[in-house]
Amino acid sequence: MDVREATRLLKGMRAAALAGRPSKVAPRAEIDASWRRVLGHGVDPDGDHHAGLLPLAEVERRRNASPLKEVLPVLRDALVTVADAAQHIMVVSDADGMLLWREGHASVLKKADALGFEVGADWSEGVVGTNGVGTPLITRRPMQVYSAEHFVSSHHAWTCAGAPIIDPRDGRLLGVVDVSGPLSTMHPATLSFVTSVSRLAEAELRTRHLCAVERLRTVAAPVLCRLGGRALAVDTNGWTAAVTGMPPVDRLPLPKSFRAGRVWLPSLGMCAVEPLPGGWLVQVVGDETHADALPTKVVLDLSRPRRWSVTVAGDAGSWAQELSPRHAELLYVLALHRTGRTAAQLAHDIFEDPTRTVTVRAEMSRLRRHLAEVLAHRPYRFAEDVEVEVIRPAHPAALLPHSTAPAVRGARDHPH
Repeated sequence: MDVREATRLLKGMRAAALAGRPSKVAPRAEIDASWRRVLGHGVDPDGDHHAGLLPLAEVERRRNASPLKEVLPVLRDALVTVADAAQHIMVVSDADGMLLWREGHASVLKKADALGFEVGADWSEGVVGTNGVGTPLITRRPMQVYSAEHFVSSHHAWTCAGAPIIDPRDGRLLGVVDVSGPLSTMHPATLSFVTSVSRLAEAELRTRHLCAVERLRTVAAPVLCRLGGRALAVDTNGWTAAVTGMPPVDRLPLPKSFRAGRVWLPSLGMCAVEPLPGGWLVQVVGDETHADALPTKVVLDLSRPRRWSVTVAGDAGSWAQELSPRHAELLYVLALHRTGRTAAQLAHDIFEDPTRTVTVRAEMSRLRRHLAEVLAHRPYRFAEDVEVEVIRPAHPAALLPHSTAPAVRGARDHPH
């Protein structure tokens, strides 16, 4: 479409949405969902959102702590030259939406300063509305936000294309790489280009991870040769480097607060844990599961954006695990239906297609490796003697906002 005509059309749609009346042309589904979330956060559509910047020391701390620092050369080599030539800028945010790096065309950088689009600024969706950084953090999908699709009117002269970067080691959302620029200079292929570069960055992280596991293997193999019984060496994310006395597994689920000493693990029982360079040595010391050590409570925490977790607690202590988007959906549905769901019912709840039972069974099999003590099957359900608590976000629209599952959509629309 002609740029002016497209902008006029989008502004009309936005005005209709803000007034609560229908428009002749509906916004894209992901934009409509974002506008609804932003309205729930109370963002002023015509306000000035120059929030305070992080201190430089905090920016540096976040940079050094972020795995994205490892792949910054990949992002720069692929995007900065192109962005500069096209009068765009590249920005990289962390998982909280804080801008940590920004490079590109000098004149566009000055324009970005006027919007507060600068290093140390918070560009999460709940602060500045629909945009190419904060919205992909919510949806976990690449997304282009064009002109008046931005919720805040001062952003309408811009178009942004952002793609999330996922850590292949643990599935954690690391942040977003975004290319932004004036409306008149943005090319339709920009989103595809940015998405490809984000995948390239993830591939670099995967390569570095495999090299680290191989280094751990060279250290652990001689140690395991001298041990009897069942033992394995894993990296800090639980990926197996070497194993003895038991069938190999790709990954051992580890709790958040993993430490040296005696630790109970759901998949192995009581274990003795010792540190290794780049990982842990885990020795199984007992197979007995005493009744007083069985879990008695599960807490499913869905209140934090993009950081969903499940905590299993009992007399032997507690064990917590962060959840992927799909596993968060499945556990939420099972928490709603304590009597259980068949594979076909779960497929309908998640995909609106009861024939997708193979996918459901595969995901539930992965979940039960982590939560075998509290998840039963035939039908899939939480164990009857386990208390289940669900911590929901304060606003119903913020419940698993990435999800298109019918069961989750229904919970957002009818929170009671």
